[in-house]
Amino acid sequence: MILGRVIGTVVSTRKEPKIEGIKFLLLEKINPETMKGKGDYLVAMDSVGAGLDEIVFYVAGSSARMTATTEGRPADATITAIVDEIDISGKLVYQKDRI
Repeated sequence: MILGRVIGTVVSTRKEPKIEGIKFLLLEKINPETMKGKGDYLVAMDSVGAGLDEIVFYVAGSSARMTATTEGRPADATITAIVDEIDISGKLVYQKDRI
C-alpha cells in the first residue's frame, strides 16, 4: 500500500460502461516523515468514500481490482483506506482530526 493525499477529483462524462458510477480522485504521493507532497500524481478509483485533503492508502496494479467496488473492472489504482494516524518511531506525525 502507498500513502497519498487527496488533492482533487477527476470527472469523466464519457467512459467505459464498467467504470460508470465510480468516483475518481486525484492523489499526490506523500513523504510520511514530513507529510509533504512528492509532486508525483495519479488518478485512483475510490472504494471507501475519501474526501479532499484526506490521507489515504491506495493499491496499484492487479491489487487495485480486488475490492468490492473494482472487482472485474479496469482499475490500476484504488483507494482502499482512509488514514487516521501515522506514527514513526514512537512520534505521532499525522492525526486525521488534528489541526
